[in-house]
Amino acid sequence: MILDEILARTRADLPARKERRPIETLAQAAAVRPPARSLRAALRQPGKVTAIAEFKRRSPSLGWIRQKAEVTTVAAAYARAGAAALSILTDEPFFGGTLDDLARAREVVDLPILRKDFIVDEYQIVEARAAGADAVLLIVAALDDPTLRALYATCRRVGVEALVEAHDADEVARAAALGASIIGINHRDLKTFTLDRELALRLRPAISRDVVVVGESGIRDASDLRRLGAGGIDAVLVGEALMRAHDPGGVLGALLA
Repeated sequence: MILDEILARTRADLPARKERRPIETLAQAAAVRPPARSLRAALRQPGKVTAIAEFKRRSPSLGWIRQKAEVTTVAAAYARAGAAALSILTDEPFFGGTLDDLARAREVVDLPILRKDFIVDEYQIVEARAAGADAVLLIVAALDDPTLRALYATCRRVGVEALVEAHDADEVARAAALGASIIGINHRDLKTFTLDRELALRLRPAISRDVVVVGESGIRDASDLRRLGAGGIDAVLVGEALMRAHDPGGVLGALLA
């Protein structure tokens, strides 16, 4: 399965990364960062479906989407178009991204930035904060409950929020038991990469109204936002539809209009 391959590669790469930049060095860099911007506050705007605009160059299922995309140009365009937050893919082997992409985006926008990666170790959370991330993605399907709880606690300690991603009712229940304040419902199954655009709407009733819910993947146009908003979804995460466009910012603006 693709998810298993990605997780195995991530774990295999971690020792070398820890040797190059010890966690103590990263913690010092993270400590001097200004306080993190609140992703949750940015996403919850009553009466409006907000957007996390994503920067990614490729995906395992589609291959290259925009191989030579320049992160600062795209990030600035997203901000001008009305994005509530940015998501930056930092996995290189499968998505063509790097942590440097996030750091460079941080230099040109004041929006909350989510590090989207496959987090399996507290090192990656400290690494994200040192680079300027305000939030990180925790994928329920990738983590057992003790690890999920430990990583969520690390987020609180480091001062970043967590977007806790679920793909089915059982995973939503695990995210809720964790006390997650932001839950993402990914319409794309990361094990098979099949797409179910109604998934967030079916699972929303099982989630407390106090929790910010993000619909992820398969967002195509403004009608999708209206449909999801009518079903109680607070925000969407959209990337592929934007990154494939000649004018990503323009497409985002039309999506939010």
